[in-house]
Amino acid sequence: MATVNFSVPDEVKQAFNNEFAQENKSAILTRLMQRAIEENRMKKRRHDAIDAILALREKQVTISADDINNAREELREPLIKSGAK
Repeated sequence: MATVNFSVPDEVKQAFNNEFAQENKSAILTRLMQRAIEENRMKKRRHDAIDAILALREKQVTISADDINNAREELREPLIKSGAK
């Protein structure tokens, strides 16, 4: 087990000590550190995912709104003719 020294504002230390007076402060700090590590890793994964999506978007062919509307109309035609709702 390692010992870690961090500087924190006195008011934060006092509030922490008051809030967790009857608890194992080392265990609480360990959980907080683990949570911070996981949150940072998740943040990095989100950034990587966004970068991957943006890279894919750059490779996609742009389709105009008119092309999309025409495709919708073409798909609706058989439904209208068949009487489907």
